Amino acid sequence: MDNLYILLTFLTLVALVANLPFGYLREDTKKFSFLWFLYIHLPIPFIIYFRKMAGVTYHFIPIILAGAVAGQIVGARYRRRVKLKS
Repeated sequence: MDNLYILLTFLTLVALVANLPFGYLREDTKKFSFLWFLYIHLPIPFIIYFRKMAGVTYHFIPIILAGAVAGQIVGARYRRRVKLKS
């Protein structure tokens, strides 16, 4: 059971880190444009692949998804901060 929590934490961090550059790129695209949707959805197959390879069931998808959303938000905020400084 302890290994499951470690694995879940690792997968959530992978989802967060994988979404950082996509949130960064998404920040300067027009909302609901093709690129906007692409930047949001492109990392999802990789996250699903890692979850399945790790043997984590679908019950934990909301936790991993929260990490992915957090990565998008943090990446976008970083892009805004960089734009303000330049």
